[in-house]
Amino acid sequence: MKLNDVGQPTLDLFAAAVAAAAGAWPLVGSGDKFAVDQAAVDAMRHSLKNADFGGVIVIGEGEKDEAPMLFNGELIGAGLRPDYDIAVDPIDGTALAAAGVEGAVSVIAATQRGKMLDCKDVFYMKKLVTGVEGKGVCDIDMTPTENIVALAAAKEIAVTDLRVAVINKPRNKHVIEEVESTGATWVSFDEGDVAMAVAAATGDSGIDMLLGVGGCPEGIVTACAVQVLGAHMQGRLAPSDPDELERALEAGHDLEKKLELGDMVWGDRFIFVLAGVTDGLLVRGIEETSGGLEIQSFLLDSDLDEGHILDVRVEREN
Repeated sequence: MKLNDVGQPTLDLFAAAVAAAAGAWPLVGSGDKFAVDQAAVDAMRHSLKNADFGGVIVIGEGEKDEAPMLFNGELIGAGLRPDYDIAVDPIDGTALAAAGVEGAVSVIAATQRGKMLDCKDVFYMKKLVTGVEGKGVCDIDMTPTENIVALAAAKEIAVTDLRVAVINKPRNKHVIEEVESTGATWVSFDEGDVAMAVAAATGDSGIDMLLGVGGCPEGIVTACAVQVLGAHMQGRLAPSDPDELERALEAGHDLEKKLELGDMVWGDRFIFVLAGVTDGLLVRGIEETSGGLEIQSFLLDSDLDEGHILDVRVEREN
């Protein structure tokens, strides 16, 4: 597929993810994750400012007072009617990018307006993500062991051949211990929640399942990709402290509800773009050439027939 085969707003979202990746690149390996993130935010917002479609940031960098750019509720586009809900993560894996190690990406996703769960009051979500084989087989209310055994049977492989990603955080200690006790391989990662979850949904990335508590905004971004892939995802909001719990309840969230994929994002149109910054499971990292930067992206659009890997060159500025 070529870029001229992609229509609006997908092309604008693709351009924004690429711009964020390129903007962050000079600071990759700098050790300053805040500078990496700010550079990506600046570049993504500049790209979206004059986009040829209208949208509202539903999953952004935070409330307006805390995040002056790409904040929740911000309108994007050149003054057009907002027809899309937008979720952004200019750099998923800021610490990875700052250290110059694998797994950092830029991500942006969209649904039709009013068809994306607004969960800005909750920072964490318990998640289960698998490929299509997990549909009707795996469930977030089952134990990790039950899910692993069920998925291995559905895929007709041994449990010991299953690779299960769980983010390496203290809150997931017991999940990790249980995964390892089954004989399945625990795939450890410290950041990069979106890329790892989408990898689990693709079915051919070497990751069979994602379990555990990770970022809630990242979960909504991931859900856009899972919808296009036809894969399996469930979640449950997981406030991390009393203040977050109070905010969630005041916002009217049902914390006991098992969120099916259609509770996170719904409708008829889903777009997801992930641009590589450093090497990862889905795309390679940025490569410098004499003419500029080579950036690889993973693009999913429900209006297209399948996912696509796209390469683009960003020319150096004189």
